[in-house]
Amino acid sequence: MMFAAALLMNSCGLYSKYERPDVNTDGVIRQWTDGADSLLVNDTTSFGNLPWQQVFTDPLLQALIQQGIDHNVNMLNAALNVKMVEEQLKVAKLAFVPQFTFTPQASISSWDFGKANQTYSLPINASWSIDLFGNLLNQKRSTQMALLATKDYQVVVKTQLICNIANLYYTLLMLDRQQEIIEDMASLTKDTWDMMKLQMELGRYRSTSVQSSEAAYYNVLAQAEDMKRQIRETENALSILVGQPAQGIARGNLADQSLPEVFSTGVELQLLANRADIHYAEMNLAQCFYDINTARSRFYPSITISGSGSFTNSAGMIVNPGKILASAVASLVQPIFMNGQLTAGLRVAEMKYQQAYNTWQNSILQAGSEVSNALVKYNANKNKSELDAHQVEVLKLNVEHTKMLVSQSSSTYLEVIQAQNSLLNAEISQVTDDFNKMQAVVSLYQALGGGSK
Repeated sequence: MMFAAALLMNSCGLYSKYERPDVNTDGVIRQWTDGADSLLVNDTTSFGNLPWQQVFTDPLLQALIQQGIDHNVNMLNAALNVKMVEEQLKVAKLAFVPQFTFTPQASISSWDFGKANQTYSLPINASWSIDLFGNLLNQKRSTQMALLATKDYQVVVKTQLICNIANLYYTLLMLDRQQEIIEDMASLTKDTWDMMKLQMELGRYRSTSVQSSEAAYYNVLAQAEDMKRQIRETENALSILVGQPAQGIARGNLADQSLPEVFSTGVELQLLANRADIHYAEMNLAQCFYDINTARSRFYPSITISGSGSFTNSAGMIVNPGKILASAVASLVQPIFMNGQLTAGLRVAEMKYQQAYNTWQNSILQAGSEVSNALVKYNANKNKSELDAHQVEVLKLNVEHTKMLVSQSSSTYLEVIQAQNSLLNAEISQVTDDFNKMQAVVSLYQALGGGSK
């Protein structure tokens, strides 16, 4: 009696539920403040809480995102993973229910070709494991945590898919705008070439001037061809993401896009609530917690109750037409010496728990770094785009004035070509910075756990 009481007291911890351990979340996010670093301290409505429809408002982009959610192969496989773990959970729950088997048997026998004897048995066997020390309970709880983790992974896949589609869509808009700039510059360099040919006929320039302007024109045309290639490749990549054969993508204009520009990113605890990958890491930790309990429960006895009932005539004391034979057996198995397997199993489970804890902690730090990087990228490219806009305006005037000076023989053709090339580079750079700013918004949305709605 005292032995049984001691066992019950020692096994109480086997039924304990997972509780979140302490984790360091202080100062995981750095915010851009004019070159200085500061911590986010106000837990207000988070940009990461917005559903993707309110962030990506372009109707054509929304249609692509929805198509990707419905048809992307990674999304389909993630949904199947959830269903598979749901089936495993059903099995874990049914482990508490007795098992029944039906094994009918029949035989005919004859001694020295005499009269044949017919025997039959219609047994139903039952076996029930008594979960006195929480082995089955902890396995069920571990599977429940695995199901939550799998659902979290499904959200991670969805969030990543939404952001990848948005990034490729905005890439197409950027390439379209850059192609327009290059086509306008091709027209401008063609006019310069024509002007140089006219000046050569008037004897003001040599043939080398015309050749240089002609080469500049063909260089711009070559850039246009490269832009067409990049557009086609981006369309193909986006088609794969949304689950369709490679084809052209209907899209809007870069200038018409509207993305949030004021962000309230929240603090560390909000990251824990929004980031599905962080919750996924914690559910893995909880799963390891219950695996430890399962490993501990193996040190205690396992109790099984078995019973059988059979309608048979096979026993010597039973004659035709047959009668019911019933039996019940209770068994207890107590591990005594298992070559260190149980101890090693417990230690391995505890070490896996520590690994899961380290992964969880690191996922929080990684999330903070991603938010900080996105904020830095957004603000830096926003400032660069404003500076590029000023530079473009100055260079446009420079091109006009240089062409005017050339017509008055007060400047050389090299200055015109250089001015046009500088303008082209500045306009391309401005579009790229605008795209990078939009990409930073997408990255910030993903870093804050968006897309889970």
